[in-house]
Amino acid sequence: MLKTLYIENIAVIEKTSIDFSRGLNVLTGETGAGKSIIIDAINAIMGQRVSKDIIRTGESAAFVSARFEDVNESVRKKLAQLGFALEDEELIIQRSLSAGGKNACKINGRPATVSMLRELSKNLINIHGQHESYELFSPETHLGYIDSYGGTLDMIDRYREAYHEYKILQKKLNTAVTDESERLREIDLLQFQSQELFDADVQPGEEEQLEAEREALMNFEKIFSLLNKAKLMLEGEDSNGGAEAVDIAATAVQNAAAYNSEYESLGNRLTDLYYELRDCAETLNDAIDDLESDPQRLEEIEERLDLFGRLTRKYNCAADELPALAEQMQTRLEELLNYDRDRDALIEACQAAEQKALSLARELSARRKEVAETFAAAVKREMSFLNMPNVELVPQFEETALSADGIDKAELLISANPGETPRPVAKIASGGELSRMMLAIKTVLAATDDVDTLIFDEVDTGISGSAAEKVGLKLKEVSRDSQVLCVTHQAQIAALSDDHYLIEKRVEQGRTFTVVKPLDRDARIRELARIIGGVNITEAALSHAADMLDHA
Repeated sequence: MLKTLYIENIAVIEKTSIDFSRGLNVLTGETGAGKSIIIDAINAIMGQRVSKDIIRTGESAAFVSARFEDVNESVRKKLAQLGFALEDEELIIQRSLSAGGKNACKINGRPATVSMLRELSKNLINIHGQHESYELFSPETHLGYIDSYGGTLDMIDRYREAYHEYKILQKKLNTAVTDESERLREIDLLQFQSQELFDADVQPGEEEQLEAEREALMNFEKIFSLLNKAKLMLEGEDSNGGAEAVDIAATAVQNAAAYNSEYESLGNRLTDLYYELRDCAETLNDAIDDLESDPQRLEEIEERLDLFGRLTRKYNCAADELPALAEQMQTRLEELLNYDRDRDALIEACQAAEQKALSLARELSARRKEVAETFAAAVKREMSFLNMPNVELVPQFEETALSADGIDKAELLISANPGETPRPVAKIASGGELSRMMLAIKTVLAATDDVDTLIFDEVDTGISGSAAEKVGLKLKEVSRDSQVLCVTHQAQIAALSDDHYLIEKRVEQGRTFTVVKPLDRDARIRELARIIGGVNITEAALSHAADMLDHA
């Protein structure tokens, strides 16, 4: 559940921290006091799109933090999938907004993305605002309610897996069924290109080897001159080279060692150096003997490298990638040459996949129709309690072509008064009826919903009197299993809350400030009296408010 909400520099709220409890939490206040700001802040935590205009005037950034306790297993699994873990059995989500448009999100102190917040919030909070009632106008949402209620999610997953396989095969088949002249043109092109690459027979690393060999051939004279110079330095023109000089030095030191043994080691080192230099001189002689100027080989290398250059430019890849490209061309060529055989197999596989998906879609449809009757009856009972005793709900199904949702188009038809034919919600429902219908649906779905916190933003729109009291009682009932936050203008609903918060706007030194404060019993009585009686709070209104609290 949502334990603490901290808001900083959001609209007219400078700083506020709200501690919510289990059960029914109600927020009230004058119109324009800032009740919607609380919802906007929670939406930010849920990863919803938030305009930078929400940042308090004169400030460069805004910040929202939410602390959750006793999160459900679905949230724990989603956290693990996203790479996070609970700390001290708490979940803390933070989001910073800057005037420059940048967002910074954190989950338990670690960096996160807005999309991660959005994913996580699906199992944390469910917000029902005024605009959500109008979702009932769209029949597409009705099927989602039925699926959520009926436990058909496993069936939907199996169906969608089969449907996905069918769509993949269908796409392959559509790709395979090309114009015959286009197929023949591609065959001719691939035959020429693949043969060209196979004839080139490019080997891995060949280009680098040829470039090194070409470099050596092109610089034959420089290499000969340098090696010969090194040889002369070691051997000399008349046997007076560096090696001979080292030999003389070694003999001299060894003779000195006959008089003092401490020079023996140095003499041995010079002797070893002499033999090493002689070996180097012999290696240089062999290298010079092996050198050759081969203009014909240089020409062959130039031609080969020129071929590599033309092919890499033509096919826009490195020389080492040309053999793999030739294999890809050959594979595609075989597909085109075996077109008829492969097409028939693909048609057969596609038809089988379609039949499998269709069979699962029909099973899902049959289950949905069973669930829809039970769901409609449950919603009708809730709406009857909410002062709509004569309401009728009739689920209507229409079969459609295969889609990601199956073969069903479903709609709940409603009749609010006796004798009326059930019709689409958009054609007959008023604002108050919409609100009560949505609350009834949320109540029915609460038993199957994993979400711990339900938020109702002005769910009392268009209702008053006993209907408002019934809505309050229903919210109270829902709050036994889930934490409920409710923004309301109805005293009947506010009186039933477990905790009551006043959202109040003040003007200080020309600046507007909104504060949120929990109310004790006396303050609740005054707030209920204000809702009942308006600006002038009478003793009668205070007495009536106290009675409402006593009877709640």
